[in-house]
Amino acid sequence: MESNFKTIFGRIKGYIGGIVRLNEHIDTDKASQYIRSNIDFKGPNVYILAFAIIVASVGLNTNSIPVIIGAMLISPLMGPIFGIGYGLGTNDMSFLKTAFKNLVVMVIISIFASTLYFLVSPLELENPTELLTRTNPTIYDVFIALFGGSAGIIEISRKDKGTVISGVAIATALMPPLCTAGFGLATGSLKYFLGALYLFSINGIFIAIATFLAVKYLKFPMATFTDPGKQKRVSRWIAALVVIIIIPSVYSAIIMIRENNFNHVAKEFISQNKELARSYIYDYDIYLHSKPPKLELFIAGETLSEQEISSLYRSAHNFGFTDDQIIISQKAATDQNNMTDRVAIQSIYERSDKEIQQREAIIDSLRKELSSFKVRELPYGQVTNELIAQYPALKGVTMTRGYRMSTDSMTRTEEIIIILNADKKIPEDNMEKLRKWLTVRLDFDDIILYQE
Repeated sequence: MESNFKTIFGRIKGYIGGIVRLNEHIDTDKASQYIRSNIDFKGPNVYILAFAIIVASVGLNTNSIPVIIGAMLISPLMGPIFGIGYGLGTNDMSFLKTAFKNLVVMVIISIFASTLYFLVSPLELENPTELLTRTNPTIYDVFIALFGGSAGIIEISRKDKGTVISGVAIATALMPPLCTAGFGLATGSLKYFLGALYLFSINGIFIAIATFLAVKYLKFPMATFTDPGKQKRVSRWIAALVVIIIIPSVYSAIIMIRENNFNHVAKEFISQNKELARSYIYDYDIYLHSKPPKLELFIAGETLSEQEISSLYRSAHNFGFTDDQIIISQKAATDQNNMTDRVAIQSIYERSDKEIQQREAIIDSLRKELSSFKVRELPYGQVTNELIAQYPALKGVTMTRGYRMSTDSMTRTEEIIIILNADKKIPEDNMEKLRKWLTVRLDFDDIILYQE
């Protein structure tokens, strides 16, 4: 038994090993040539970077996702970042310095060009969502960069190249954060500038780290002999850098999750307490940056009584809010003269919308009931004509659905009851044939057939 178990386990292990094994699919020499040929910042790469900067800046300025994706695919920034990881992994310090220098030059030019664009651009967005998403990186961006970079270096090392690099360029998004940093400089927003640079740093560093780990794992040829002491120092520097980069992103992710949960719970609470007797919540504000976060409710209609306010607070407690997190503003309710046109129109809209939704729900319910009745309706006219065609002596047909109740178990069984009225009595064998025909015709098994 134990021998069989070892055999099965060995086969499973061998099968899984064959699936995940990389050696026969990897060409480290060609991968090295590819990485070395893509770190240079001269000739075509200069123009490509310039075009990518303008495309990304326009995309961010107009909130156009397709344009931003195009800039990610055009950008040559990925090459030097892979080069930095490759240089660290192969102990090629000269190549590492060249890749790092080229990356710094690319970053400076990108930020400078995007700053100039946003200084001269006449377009100002009220809600620049695509810019905002590049200013608040979290631990999830670390995961994207690390695993995206891992996919990228394995794709570069693969003998048969695919389209993975394009996907990595889109997922890790190197160009948009630099353009957002330029926007921050152009508008004097330190938050935009630092947040975007932090996101770019996360993407660049963790793509490089993923490359470094893959180069070590795939045993790329070393450029020079590795000094064990020097290798340990490099590993310590990398570990320290990872910790320094990750800690703020983890904190940012925790804040983002808390804010998202607070927004979700607040909306559920408002949805359940929209109507308040003769008053209602016509608007609300969420203050996430106060400690603790607060929810302000704007009441319209009649002034809430003490009992109604207490009831509202009790409902808030059920959603996890404390009393000091709920602010009740009744300016529109206490003084109708101070109600602005916007509030008045919004209050009418809120009530009308509520009534419309209730009526639509009733109509939908009635439609469903009507549909169920139509599905169960018997084809009285058609069946009667077909019966007359078979038995011309028929004078009348009674047809209805009903239920037979069991007096023991009080269960009910649905039946279709059909009563035939004819000049002559129909023989029993013909009645049985007729019952079977009706079973098929009406697609129903429990048919009770009588004749008067």
